[in-house]
Amino acid sequence: MADTDRGTEAIYDELSGEYELQTSPYVISSQPFRFVSVRDSYALLDRITPEEFVRDEQMPYWAEIWPAAIILSEFVSGEIDIRGKNIIEIGAGVGMVSVAAACAGGNVLATDYSEEALRFIRLNAMNNGADLRWERLDWRSIQCRDRFDILLAADVLYERVNLLPIINALGKLLTPEGCAYIADPRRRLAEQFLDLAFENEFAVQTSARSYVRDGKTIGVNIYRLSKHREGYE
Repeated sequence: MADTDRGTEAIYDELSGEYELQTSPYVISSQPFRFVSVRDSYALLDRITPEEFVRDEQMPYWAEIWPAAIILSEFVSGEIDIRGKNIIEIGAGVGMVSVAAACAGGNVLATDYSEEALRFIRLNAMNNGADLRWERLDWRSIQCRDRFDILLAADVLYERVNLLPIINALGKLLTPEGCAYIADPRRRLAEQFLDLAFENEFAVQTSARSYVRDGKTIGVNIYRLSKHREGYE
């Protein structure tokens, strides 16, 4: 067994002692992947103290793989050329989009507010041979000084309080010629987010996608935001 395999096994064993895990196979742009996530994210609610919820209003959304993440992973892997681009994902969760982007040739920094999520990102990167970095990031208070060609985010427009901080994060994290791709399952809040984007002089393009799960079709929009008015790269 290689050293990497031993490291992966150790991380998995550590996490399995704390969570009920599931490992799921995916095919993204004809490439096989496997991702570890939490079997029942609602079981994690007991870990959040009332004090923590009042302070951060953080729910364990990071622990699941959402349809928007699957759609965005396929998009960055197969529909745009990200080779050699400096990429950041915010709200990365267990890291599916970041792993897919790294395997497609991007120089990726995966970020999430949850320290717990970062452990899953590390495991899933190792499981899939993805070379990427990960670190904690609070999009309400950006401390990262690097600037990126592309910002990725999947299903982050679920709370009104997040909308303006995300807009502000785009301005702080993107290069002047950079762009963001934000995948959202057509929540009503997305319209308010787009209004804020226009107010902050972002050009927006929308690409409609769909994901079929258990016989149910889920609509997902990918919003491309940039300060310059060009088509998809």
